[in-house]
Amino acid sequence: MKKIVTLLFAIASVFSFAQKIKVKETKENIGGGSNNAFVVTLYGISPSDAEEAFRSFMKKYDGKRSSKDGGIFIDNANIKEISGNNTIDIYGKAQGKKGDKEITFVVAFDMGGAFLNSGDHKTEAKVAEKIVKDFAVKATKDAIEEEKKAAEKVQSKLEDEQKDLEKDKSKLEKDIEDYKSKIKKAEDDIVKNKSDQDKKKAEVEAQKKVVDGIKDKLKAVD
Repeated sequence: MKKIVTLLFAIASVFSFAQKIKVKETKENIGGGSNNAFVVTLYGISPSDAEEAFRSFMKKYDGKRSSKDGGIFIDNANIKEISGNNTIDIYGKAQGKKGDKEITFVVAFDMGGAFLNSGDHKTEAKVAEKIVKDFAVKATKDAIEEEKKAAEKVQSKLEDEQKDLEKDKSKLEKDIEDYKSKIKKAEDDIVKNKSDQDKKKAEVEAQKKVVDGIKDKLKAVD
């Protein structure tokens, strides 16, 4: 019963999940101070996995990736749509703890003297916002994909268990038929045995008379 309740809860959680990933722009403590950043919510992923996913996602923009100030730092990234032929520094960090259903991820773009913001860099900010959203969508989908794989593994195990139960049922049903057949044979054997006993009893009685006759003959000899 406990397993069924757990499964029903898991099903309800799956069907209740529907999230539109949105990026907001705000001031955050990142890049050495309170700087403009782009913030997004990630679902079903731990902070450490989120930062590793960000590190991997940003490979396409070159730059040297390292850990810094509790997050990921990308030195001299190349995003032409934002900085043309110049390079920029990018900071990314996850906010939340392991086990949370959702966490916050913060990304800041250091243009070199100023952090990217929609007030001063309207077009570039839209590019940055798309990059952050694309990352969030991929990270969330990848996390859900892993969740799906784990769920499918459980499903496969349950299906194997179901097949085993079906095999057991078939074996038990065959055993029952075998037992029924054996019982029927035993019942028939009992009927025959009773008939044989009656016949044998008559033979014994007849033989007793033969023996008694012989005894009488023996007594008659004088």
